Amino acid sequence: MEITVTPAALDGVVIIDTKFFRDHRGWFIEHYHKQRFAEHGITAEFVQDNHSRSVAGVLRGIHYQDQSAPMGKLVRCTEGAIFDVAVDLRVSSPTFGKWVGVELTEENMRQIYVPAGFGHAFVGLTDFVQVHYKCTGFYSPPSEGTIAWNDPDLAIDWPVKEPILSSRDMNGMSLRAYRDQPAFP
Repeated sequence: MEITVTPAALDGVVIIDTKFFRDHRGWFIEHYHKQRFAEHGITAEFVQDNHSRSVAGVLRGIHYQDQSAPMGKLVRCTEGAIFDVAVDLRVSSPTFGKWVGVELTEENMRQIYVPAGFGHAFVGLTDFVQVHYKCTGFYSPPSEGTIAWNDPDLAIDWPVKEPILSSRDMNGMSLRAYRDQPAFP
């Protein structure tokens, strides 16, 4: 099935729309096709798949893994709707500290590719959401980091003002603290 790849405002982050077939029986889509992705310059090797389920208002992130175990993610929402965010954490990048957000839903079947060097987060917009993401690296707890979801230097325009957070996400570091000891030059 054909894909359309649209570069986001941050270099390396792309939005992927895939044609799909829908009829009275339901729908069918190829969410990932290595050859078609490569034709659009996405040559990441995926080694792990993750799947989460959350209720409305749950915000997960802004997470990243440092250069000891870098991880890119191909993200899609399989139930409900999410607002998905990528944040540039490469301090030498002209877009360091900038973010891009996109709504991913089970209806639009849109995906976002967030490469290593970026933080990733999403918030649930519907009663229940399921999010599936393919990862380019294995999960490595010693390599993970979290930026504060509400950092004023990022000024992310979240559609949920009082999200439900894990203790990890409540205690994310500021972008200024990250800049002092960055994970990505």
